[in-house]
Amino acid sequence: MIFLKTDDEIELLRKSNLLVGQTLAEIAKAVKPGVTTGELDKIADEFIRDHGAIPTFKGFPNPYGTPFPASICTSVNEQVVHGVPGDVVLKDGDIISVDCGTYMNGFCGDSAYTFCVGEVDEEIRQLLKVTKEALYIGIETAVHGKRIGDIGYAIQQHCEGHSYGVVREFVGHGIGKEMHEDPQVPNYGRRGYGPVLKKGLCIAIEPMITLGDRHVVMEGDGWSVRTRDRKCAAHFEHTIAITAGKADILSSFDFIEEVLGDKAI
Repeated sequence: MIFLKTDDEIELLRKSNLLVGQTLAEIAKAVKPGVTTGELDKIADEFIRDHGAIPTFKGFPNPYGTPFPASICTSVNEQVVHGVPGDVVLKDGDIISVDCGTYMNGFCGDSAYTFCVGEVDEEIRQLLKVTKEALYIGIETAVHGKRIGDIGYAIQQHCEGHSYGVVREFVGHGIGKEMHEDPQVPNYGRRGYGPVLKKGLCIAIEPMITLGDRHVVMEGDGWSVRTRDRKCAAHFEHTIAITAGKADILSSFDFIEEVLGDKAI
């Protein structure tokens, strides 16, 4: 069932989502060669809790095994999503997607950003650039009266136009009191198909795009998803609210990009 949010509920969602952006900015300060993904997780967990929120990912149930053990997802290089933080040491030239969720005042926040570690090959930076562009193209399409399929179509056209793969198995989603609500928001689709976008609908749009083909496999931990051909993948995500006009972006990359400066994607 799709739940439309009131203006007051959207403001509570905004607070949770801005905290996600601030948390990702704290992580941005720490992303460098020699740091472990577990250290990044500790930074996020402490920052979220210090600001009166709960990390929604920690303990998230898994239909394939044990609950998620950490507060953020850290997906390095060929990992697409749901990478589990631990002893992985970041190296110069790596990329790392960090997905973060918070729960505060009864509502969830959810956003993701893919960071460069040191100097990254231009081919990989271009993948990140196009994936981020696709996110904003999807957001521009998300207006009252359009359909979910219009968002996916716009993202798919942009990314496949650059010969990248669009992951099918994992998609965006509605968000509110629960982190994952209806409707699903695929990054592919047909114009004019799917649920109608209505004022008050809040969704997370999150292109997951691969340098090679689109096929993915689950790793042995039951969480981490990587590309089958082991080529790099990128992931950017915003939570938005549908309004009478342009979509209202409730999360923010501003905090992150203030930290990154001219190294931002």
